[in-house]
Amino acid sequence: MTETTPTQTQPTPAPGAGGPRSAEFRLAADALRGLRQDLFHDAFAYRPLPPMAVDGPLTRRLPARIRREYAVWTPHALVVAVGLLGAAVAMVSADVGNGLGALLGAVLTLGPVLLTLLRPVGAFWCSLAAAPVSDLFASGGGGWPWQPGSIVCHLVVLTVVALRTRPRTAAWMWLVTAVYGFGVEALFGSPYTSATGPLLVVSALVLLAVAVLQVRRQAVREVTAQQTVTEHERSRRTLLEERTTIARELHDVVAHHMSVVAIQAEAAPYRVENPPPELEKAFATIRENAVAALAELRRVLGVVRAEDYQAPDAPQPTLADLDALLANVREAGLGVEKAVTGAVRELPQGVELSAYRIVQEALSNVLRHAPGAGARVEIGYVLGGLGLRVVNGPPPEPSLVKPSPGAGHGVTGMRERVSMLDGEMTAGPSDDGGYEVTVFLPVAQAGEDGA
Repeated sequence: MTETTPTQTQPTPAPGAGGPRSAEFRLAADALRGLRQDLFHDAFAYRPLPPMAVDGPLTRRLPARIRREYAVWTPHALVVAVGLLGAAVAMVSADVGNGLGALLGAVLTLGPVLLTLLRPVGAFWCSLAAAPVSDLFASGGGGWPWQPGSIVCHLVVLTVVALRTRPRTAAWMWLVTAVYGFGVEALFGSPYTSATGPLLVVSALVLLAVAVLQVRRQAVREVTAQQTVTEHERSRRTLLEERTTIARELHDVVAHHMSVVAIQAEAAPYRVENPPPELEKAFATIRENAVAALAELRRVLGVVRAEDYQAPDAPQPTLADLDALLANVREAGLGVEKAVTGAVRELPQGVELSAYRIVQEALSNVLRHAPGAGARVEIGYVLGGLGLRVVNGPPPEPSLVKPSPGAGHGVTGMRERVSMLDGEMTAGPSDDGGYEVTVFLPVAQAGEDGA
């Protein structure tokens, strides 16, 4: 006997039971959500009309004082002038002999127009509310509730609000005006004196022109932004090309000569029969310095060639490596002494690196400009930072090695490093005919960092 399993039928969810919504329902829900966001949410929020930009083709021709003090308020003055025109129309259309009614009608016409300068969406609702009230003071001649003053007021309000918002808000205002006008006329008005139709036609043309203007402004802003991005990218590309050219020139000139120096220094001892140990050591030092300079040059060229170059994780020199630097310059023939005062402590990496480079450059200057002279390096750890002093005496007379001329870029580089750290530096001849470089690099205390 075969047992059959009954077929289970899934019930169709009801439209309101959380089932999938139709496309028409979602479209209507989105429309209502947009209406609520544009015309009801924060309708009376304070949004003052900003001053006008005075960089246009006409305003640029005005004197500077007039542009700053008067031309910037041109939109505000124009809105007030059109509002006064609507108030005048409302007073003309008021009942003869009813001065108070004419004044109230003018206020109801001018008020919403002025409100567009501060609360634009709220001014639209005030214009709709003021239209039937203004009809109480009118002498007739228009379709209820649109009297001549109300028509001018509402057109101005629609135009200003559309200029200050987006095209979708203008479409909602036009639709609400149509529903309001036709609904009120159907309930209370006369079918032979309808003013809603002409008002909707004129306002549609005005709002269409405003929408076209808004779309054009948006397109101009997007094009300007794109041009700015393109110009920025072009500048970056030009800078990268220039940096690549500089790197190529440096590589072709400096790296080539340094490579030749390293090779010749390595091969030189083999060209002399039984070279003395001092000569072999001197050539070895030359080769080590040339190789170290090539490594530094390659690292710098890597930074110059590419903007996103990732520097290797090699440690940067610090004051702890100063003894090796002094030993190197001693082997080059410079007699140098070092003196350290104060409690030696670890300083920020930027200060350590800058101090090392400053001492390195100062000793290089001594080798170039005062060959044979003695030098002294003084390092002082003080409470507020680090003090450096590199001083050398005059070169001996006569000297076998002639001074090497320089362009002064070394001192300029030292000053730039000191300025980058907000330090102080003095450099100049000393009293005994030598040269002295004094530097102070400030270091913030732990308490100051947390303050």
